[in-house]
Amino acid sequence: MIDNNLLDVVGGQTLTFLDLLKLSKVEIPIVQRDYAQGRLENKRVLQEFLEALKLSLQSNQEIKLDFIYGNRNFDVFQPLDGQQRLTTLFLLHWYAAIKENKLTGEPKEILSNFSYETRISSREFCKDLIGNSITLDEDSKLSLKIIDSNWFFLSWKLDPTINSMLNTIDSIHSEFYSVDNLWEKLSKMNLIKFNYLTLKDFGLSDDLYIKMNARGKLLTSFENFKAGLQKKINTEKWEKDTEFKQTFLLKVDTEWADFFWTNYRKKDSIDEAQMNFIITSTMISTALDTSLTDNVLRQINEDTSALNLLSYVDKNCFEYLYQCYEVYSKFDLSRLEIEFPMWRHQPRESILSTIVIGDDDSGKSSYTQKVLFYAQTAYLLKVDNFEEAKFNDWMRVVRNIVSRASIDKNGKRPDIVRSPDTFHGVVNLINELSEGCSDIYNFLLHCTLKSTYSKEQIEEEKRKAKLIVERPELKKLIFDTEDNDLLRGRISFVLDCIEYKDDPKNINVELMEKVKEVFQNYFSNESGLSDDFRRSMLTIEVEGKYEFYMYWWSYWTVASVNKRKLFANFREIEYFLYSDQRAYLIKLVRKLVEKNYSQIIDEFVPSQSIPNWQVRLIKEPELLKDHCKSKYIAIPEDNSYCYLLKSQRPREMSDGFKVE
Repeated sequence: MIDNNLLDVVGGQTLTFLDLLKLSKVEIPIVQRDYAQGRLENKRVLQEFLEALKLSLQSNQEIKLDFIYGNRNFDVFQPLDGQQRLTTLFLLHWYAAIKENKLTGEPKEILSNFSYETRISSREFCKDLIGNSITLDEDSKLSLKIIDSNWFFLSWKLDPTINSMLNTIDSIHSEFYSVDNLWEKLSKMNLIKFNYLTLKDFGLSDDLYIKMNARGKLLTSFENFKAGLQKKINTEKWEKDTEFKQTFLLKVDTEWADFFWTNYRKKDSIDEAQMNFIITSTMISTALDTSLTDNVLRQINEDTSALNLLSYVDKNCFEYLYQCYEVYSKFDLSRLEIEFPMWRHQPRESILSTIVIGDDDSGKSSYTQKVLFYAQTAYLLKVDNFEEAKFNDWMRVVRNIVSRASIDKNGKRPDIVRSPDTFHGVVNLINELSEGCSDIYNFLLHCTLKSTYSKEQIEEEKRKAKLIVERPELKKLIFDTEDNDLLRGRISFVLDCIEYKDDPKNINVELMEKVKEVFQNYFSNESGLSDDFRRSMLTIEVEGKYEFYMYWWSYWTVASVNKRKLFANFREIEYFLYSDQRAYLIKLVRKLVEKNYSQIIDEFVPSQSIPNWQVRLIKEPELLKDHCKSKYIAIPEDNSYCYLLKSQRPREMSDGFKVE
């Protein structure tokens, strides 16, 4: 019942569906729910409605369908109540016109006045129903013929309104195929009517919708974003000169939706995947705007509501989002396969899938993964002729940058891109580098960068670029070396091992090959951290001292001695590579070129400067194996003995095994 205290109702008329379409266009507004009458769970309700309409037509008895009311702006009527009945009537009239070959001329023009604004896909489906012919036969399922038509987008299957329409079409076909002169009865006899009312001076707002149509369901964040973006596009006139077929809102519900439906649907939905795509693209575009603060990036990442996102979408962001959608939807994703290890950032499937679905199906992606997505996208947007080798070169350089961060003495290293400010810095660095992404090594050889972010790794990449450009035959060797899990993109330690002086002509290639093999054989994974490695390190002398363990210090108050460590975990070796004690490991690596651990240990002849406890650790393997599982030792100032500690923080003297 209409509440006249709420609504100022003017001008009531009794109309048929065709009368209404002749009077004005009918547009189902964005705030309305999806067409639900054709849902399978509503089959009984739909069937009863269709039977009532059929009885009216066959018995020539008038049927009244109650009130249909809404807002009329100029020549467009937007129903506030009556959407379900109007949509079913539209499908019935379309069916009658198709069945009796009347979908031409004036009937076609009149039926074209019915449309949906809730989703562009719904609107385009209605338009294509009118614009294309379908051959009817009694026994076939009409919805399957429509789906198989060349104008039907596969992504339309995920539009609940279209799904319901297809179900309704099948029900109409089953119910009305045997009814003769159906179009004439609908268009001439004026049997099916409703009371038509317009609402004076009422814009169709969410507030009014909630008051008058509490049965509606909430739109998804993606649908809300689309609705808000459409309004923004129209207000700002971003697409005033764009052909309709190329508009954002059409593409996002057709060919772009097809792309996501084919590749990234989850539980028969792609709204979440598209929203994740939009969030990441918005963050990247925002990060490229140096006038915005890092707090803005944090807000976008944490508050993913449509309203919040829309507040950051300016024309540049909109254009970037359009480009991202366009380039991925047209690209062969199999060509984006990365041919080298990404280590802790290795995607489960692909970089794009990590962004839109997440590695664990959570839909969440890290700052680092977003940077990798940006780098990949930058290449696609900037390079006209995609080359797998050049693409992999580019992504390799980016991988090396994002894989570097300060590692501490305990082997702990957080991601370098772990906050809005680091994301902002890396994105702008990648943006500068992307100017040369089509041939990154030649670009690095001659570029001058404004960004000071990750400066040390950039210098490393330039150093490698010089080698690769001047000695291209070394490219594979360099790649194989930097792909080592311990080195992770940084080979300066290897170059120090071979005493390279930045002259590509004089590099010792044979020795570099051997050092690479040493890292592959001994330092490629966690198994490289063995007691044989520790005992071999104890044999190495630098400037008369056998003290590689000086890289780490603490104090054992129980015995009043200094506490040291013999590499408790694998990543500590990475810290050691660039520490003040790195000369010890350089010497060991050079020995490993010719010998193995056993030979180094067996051939070791202790000098008078090495304490006896250390000689025993070298020569007696059971000491570290049986008494020092923690790999922590404690040494007094006079270096006369050591304790092998059972744990990292022993509380009793009995927790240490004394070796003299």
